[in-house]
Amino acid sequence: MTRTQQRADLVVIGAGIAGLTAALSAAERGLDVVVLNKGSRWDGVQRTVGQGDQAQGNQAQGNQAQGEHSTSTFYAQGGIAVVDPAVPEDSIELHVADTLGAGAGLTDRVATEPILADGWPAVTQLVRRGADFDSVDGRFLRTREGGHSVRRIIHAGGDATGARVQAALGAAVGGSPVTVLDDSWASDVLTSDGTVSGVAYVHGGVRSVLWAPTVLIATGGVGHVYAATTNPSGATGDGIALALRAGAHVADLEFVQFHPTMLFVPGARGRRTLVSEAVRGEGGRLVDVDGRSVTDGVHRLGDLAPRDVVARAVRAAMARTGADSVYLDITGVDDFEERFPTVTAGVGASGMDIDGGLLPVVPGAHYLCGGVVTDVDGRTNVTGLLAAGETARTGLHGANRLASNSLLEGLVMGRRAAEQAVERAGLPVREVDVPGVRVAPVLDRASLQDAMSDKVALDRDAHGLAEVAALLRGAAERRLDDLAAAEDAALLLTAKAIAAAAQAREESRGCHARTDFPDRSAVGVSRGFAFVDDQLVPVAEVETPQAVGVSAGL
Repeated sequence: MTRTQQRADLVVIGAGIAGLTAALSAAERGLDVVVLNKGSRWDGVQRTVGQGDQAQGNQAQGNQAQGEHSTSTFYAQGGIAVVDPAVPEDSIELHVADTLGAGAGLTDRVATEPILADGWPAVTQLVRRGADFDSVDGRFLRTREGGHSVRRIIHAGGDATGARVQAALGAAVGGSPVTVLDDSWASDVLTSDGTVSGVAYVHGGVRSVLWAPTVLIATGGVGHVYAATTNPSGATGDGIALALRAGAHVADLEFVQFHPTMLFVPGARGRRTLVSEAVRGEGGRLVDVDGRSVTDGVHRLGDLAPRDVVARAVRAAMARTGADSVYLDITGVDDFEERFPTVTAGVGASGMDIDGGLLPVVPGAHYLCGGVVTDVDGRTNVTGLLAAGETARTGLHGANRLASNSLLEGLVMGRRAAEQAVERAGLPVREVDVPGVRVAPVLDRASLQDAMSDKVALDRDAHGLAEVAALLRGAAERRLDDLAAAEDAALLLTAKAIAAAAQAREESRGCHARTDFPDRSAVGVSRGFAFVDDQLVPVAEVETPQAVGVSAGL
């Protein structure tokens, strides 16, 4: 195979909100920026009729499905949680308190306060870059979601916030000097003595190299570790695997958030329609098959409790009634089709309608609260390697992410990553030997997903975790000579890390529930792992006193 080489000041792996924000911010400061986008070029109108992006009905798995956008940003419905300084009933202090409450004792206050405080300037810049949020008389409309004590989530196009933000950033990048390489996947982050040298990637079957002093991993989540997820098909844990192989540490991977209301479609696999939490914020009610409230007596915030609480209440109601799902009663939501056009389209694309007022929903794999360990500026333990967005673990989300804090974090940390790239621009880069086609363990994707869904999802125990760990250890090696194989290898390594972290945490906290250890420890501990000699090994533990953040109302 031919190998080409190129140089840049910053290489961004991923094209969602964090990656494109970083790319634009760095380019505006004069840096030469290259973005590697695993997905196809998207011009804002690409669609597959009946199961396209806005409909969110495409159930494909594996490589990017026809008409599907490659980023999780695009599918974010609820909005951006941000404090408007002109809103008297809200404050940074209140947003911090809500975030700590949802985080179940593992949210890092030191990281949380500056990230949330930078939210309004980041949103202001996003608007200047073309984002248009729903507003009346010049003021943003706001909704409320689980765990928030006030209405602070701004939105666009009703429930199409992510799509509108992705389109605005994509258009801004199109008018900038940023180079975007579509249909390109990173095979390795190159390092020399603990310092980044660049990225090896593949485009059109050609293996190439980008030499750069700074690399940002912003590849999104890990949803396709599970059989059903709200994530697009490209969410295969690529960033976690790339970072581990480059020597970076990961932490809190056991905290995989399951959204309480993923549309239930019998037998469907892969990406499934998310029913936005904002539906409950606007009057929707969760009821079981007998019409009883799902969350009565469970939490003082009821259906708007933190997501881990509501997801388990949904699972409990299903177990109690023997039903395959619960229902979201939308009869109390005014102008549902106008306010939630994305959900409406997704329901229709799945062969259902909203006329009966009851949407069947189940918990679904949605968001990784942990990730690649970074400081508040996006720096990892590998010099020059940054991470931002869902791939990163800043400490903001703790053991359970507060609704709509994710897009905010992507915006803020994308900007901060750009500042780091500016500081490192011009540093010498040591060129290293570039690995050829790697060989790595790979497991049949459906088998891996079924095992993780059965034993490493909402409820876990030592026996099930050991069973999955043994299955993953037994995977056979194969050449990673195409994207599908590379994704399968990333899924396996990521699944191993999630299972190892879940085995190590002998308590129940936030998104992580052990039926054999149902109680929460008095002191929260964040556990990290590194990949050494092809083995996951524990690294330093960081204690977080429970007083820093307790689940609100519990």
